[in-house]
Amino acid sequence: MTAKKSSPGRQSTRDYIKEMLKERILNGQYVPGERLVELQLAEELGTSQGPVREALRDLEALGLVESQSYKGTRVREITEREIDDSYQVRSVLEQLAAELAAANLKNDTAMIEKQLEAFTQAAKKRDVKKYSQHDMEFHRIIVEAANNQLLSELWNSVVLESRFLVTLKTRIGDDELERLAAAHAPIVRALREGDAAKAGQLARALICDFHAKRKEN
Repeated sequence: MTAKKSSPGRQSTRDYIKEMLKERILNGQYVPGERLVELQLAEELGTSQGPVREALRDLEALGLVESQSYKGTRVREITEREIDDSYQVRSVLEQLAAELAAANLKNDTAMIEKQLEAFTQAAKKRDVKKYSQHDMEFHRIIVEAANNQLLSELWNSVVLESRFLVTLKTRIGDDELERLAAAHAPIVRALREGDAAKAGQLARALICDFHAKRKEN
């Protein structure tokens, strides 16, 4: 089935292509450094180069690919240094988000509890991809509940799905997912109680204890 048949509109074709390429990159079908050629992708998908070009721009904004003049577009490599830098910043952002969100989430944590349950089940199945999706949504809900637009923008620029997934796979490992999931529960309790200081401390500790450390070999 081609992208054109599945997604008749120009915008929907762009979205279809973006999601398809994103899936291929995140599951390792396209490896870091691999070139993505517009014409080849357009021919494969039975569409014009326009939607492919737009989809690649979207993926570049998500930090999944990078484009250079005369060199084309390639899958971007997530380096250890980049992960280290991003989680140093993320730990501070998560602490602030939890502190600000506590008042708004007091006695109203159903949405984040739903995500916690979802990624806890994914952890038991060692489903890293599904775990990643629900864990990111858990933290996004807290950030949005902080009701600070700049904080939300900064968080979205730091917590890229590609970085998050690479961290889960290379630093934490699927054998640690259940322990990581369990470490989120105290944050939920602190938020439910409206304890801003505790929620912030727990959120920062979660990032430092799991995400920011390199996995031992």
